[in-house]
Amino acid sequence: MENRYWWKEAKIYELYVDKFAGDFSGLAAHADYFSLLGINCIHMLPHYPSPMVDDGYDIKDYRNVRPELGTLDDFRECIAALHARGIRVILDFVLNHVSSEHPWFIEARSSKMNSKRDFFLWSETAKEYADAINAFPDIKSSNWIQNSQTEDFYYATFYPEQPDLNWDNPEVMKEMLANMDFWVGLGADGFRLDAAPHLIKRDGTNSKGLPETHAVLKKIRAHIDQHYPEVILLAEAHQSVAEMKTYFGNGDECHMAYHFCLMEQMLLALMNNDRSRVDAMIEQSFNIPENCQWAVFLRNHDEISLATLPDDERTHLVDFLDPKHEYPFMKGKYTSVRLASALRGDRSAIIKAFELLYSTPGAPVMYYGDEIGTLNLPLMPRILDTRKYVRGPFLWQEAERQIADPHSLFHEAAALIEKPKQEPYEELIKKLPPITVEDQLVSS
Repeated sequence: MENRYWWKEAKIYELYVDKFAGDFSGLAAHADYFSLLGINCIHMLPHYPSPMVDDGYDIKDYRNVRPELGTLDDFRECIAALHARGIRVILDFVLNHVSSEHPWFIEARSSKMNSKRDFFLWSETAKEYADAINAFPDIKSSNWIQNSQTEDFYYATFYPEQPDLNWDNPEVMKEMLANMDFWVGLGADGFRLDAAPHLIKRDGTNSKGLPETHAVLKKIRAHIDQHYPEVILLAEAHQSVAEMKTYFGNGDECHMAYHFCLMEQMLLALMNNDRSRVDAMIEQSFNIPENCQWAVFLRNHDEISLATLPDDERTHLVDFLDPKHEYPFMKGKYTSVRLASALRGDRSAIIKAFELLYSTPGAPVMYYGDEIGTLNLPLMPRILDTRKYVRGPFLWQEAERQIADPHSLFHEAAALIEKPKQEPYEELIKKLPPITVEDQLVSS
């Protein structure tokens, strides 16, 4: 599958193995679905053993697969089946934190003298890093979590059950690079670096995207380039365009980065029927290293992060995407809705959204189920993390029905995915009719 800069032509499909196909054997059996849709790259959401507090982002073993997904042999065979169809595989790789059930943390929290203690961040006062971002204020009031065994506190940016690693400790780098080596040996073509901006913490800053974090990413990239020149790193980071470009470095950090700012502008374009700011954002996005590429997307497995929008625009957009405020995230600043739910199931609006996505420069990402108009899961009691509503099972009965219908949403999506980007983006935008959004179910 040798292809220099293959990521520049990537058409990505993001999925959970279990929710999409049950297990690795099921995913291999459904590999032809991706070819039919026009996909040549899979972003596989976390597949590691995990207590599943955070749907797999709380990893307790970096060198295995969850038993319900199969075995390492099943994983290897699945990758081989995808590769045989020319489909690359990007694995989700969590750098910032582990599960509180990971052996490193079990050791570290047991005693202040334990050898793994310095793999994590500790405090006697819980006052350090006071300006750092609390990613889950709906779930915890502080990033410092009490550890009764040593009568002090450990640091967790996300769930309390996800203690942050101490990337100032070179042993952490050594161990995590060895974990990446393991998965490349089993066929991985790349790694999505989860929560990339948060690796290094410093007092007096928001501990996001610090120069020391970029130094860590450069070391990881140097290792990858030296040993695996075709394996890529994809940064998950939401900052301004200028700050996002820093994750490419001089072509020596991440090969790709999610374009969150463009996502914000595309959603605003769908709300306002005005794509002028999408064009402006694209103009700001040029001048990146020749060996780098943006990953462009409308939706993914998380909340709709609107971190770089002004407060008033963010409020209006959340009102548009989630009028009843049924899926609030970050205390209502954001929302968790699938594309079809955000557009009230209006097929014409969904198609216009796809036209927008697949005509922009970059590697487009389809979130599993969006191509058949999948809606949010029904509301459930006592759900604090509303991201769970966009992580439902793939609807195979609906997919098969649409595959059989040449006029379905699926086939319109596939035609857009396959279509070469030939005409100038600005000319294509002028041809798109205004979007109307009506309360109706997706029909095919």
